[in-house]
Amino acid sequence: LPRPRRSVLYVPGNKPRSLEKAASLAADVIIVDLEDAVAPGAKAEARDAVTALIARGGYPGKELVVRVNGLDTEEAAEDLVAAAGADAVLLPKVNGPEDIRRAEAGLNALRGEHSRPALWAMIETPKAILNLQAIAAEAERTESRLSVLVLGTNDLVKETRVQMTASRMALLGWLSHAVLAARAHGLTVLDGVYNGLGDAEGLAAECRHGRVLGFDGKTLIHPDQIGAANRVFGPSEAEIAEAQAIVAAFALPENAGKGVITVGGKMTELLHLAMAERMLAMAQMIGTRQPVS
Repeated sequence: LPRPRRSVLYVPGNKPRSLEKAASLAADVIIVDLEDAVAPGAKAEARDAVTALIARGGYPGKELVVRVNGLDTEEAAEDLVAAAGADAVLLPKVNGPEDIRRAEAGLNALRGEHSRPALWAMIETPKAILNLQAIAAEAERTESRLSVLVLGTNDLVKETRVQMTASRMALLGWLSHAVLAARAHGLTVLDGVYNGLGDAEGLAAECRHGRVLGFDGKTLIHPDQIGAANRVFGPSEAEIAEAQAIVAAFALPENAGKGVITVGGKMTELLHLAMAERMLAMAQMIGTRQPVS
């Protein structure tokens, strides 16, 4: 079972106070950004901060991910070295499977602790959407590092010129396709960011939309968004109670060997038992780690 990734917060790599504060936040994952959030003149400073953060042990109880600059930039090689002791490297502007292999080759060329990170892929270009199946299939290769797809919805809107609405209607096909590709190849998949700072209702609605579509969690741009993501993408008390009832019902002697039973007035199959067991395992993992907000 993959670890919880309900809330995934971007933090600029050149903001020392923000990097320090991140240690006390309830986000499941911290992405230290060396790319979009860092001006060209501050890239070296941000890399140094990442190196120091990793040397201090990162963020205990959280995943530390570093978003590097694109492979075709002058910064990429040094970024990979700086990020190599993190839990994962987030690669932006992935267009196809060849980008995954190039990034893995760069990481594989390093030594020692530098062999550690998994690879996360940003899906934020039209080519990435068209090549989702091939990109996700890279995870099936022996010793592949690819483990997570991250939707970059702002860049997709920019590149395609669609209009972003509350319903995200224009993005719906792409979002669902990303979830299908991830599930087909055993990957975690994370929803894009919500831009409305201070709009708690809008954020909660978009988190619910993402969960309905099948996403595992949401990328975030502000600490105030963590609580909503944790609540929506984590099992609710009602869902946990229902899952417990399903597991208990299948464990009854009179239901031994049955493939279909009735629980709470609903037809319940073994596939529902598997879903219930997965939910309870996730709830246990969340409960042993950190508070909701």
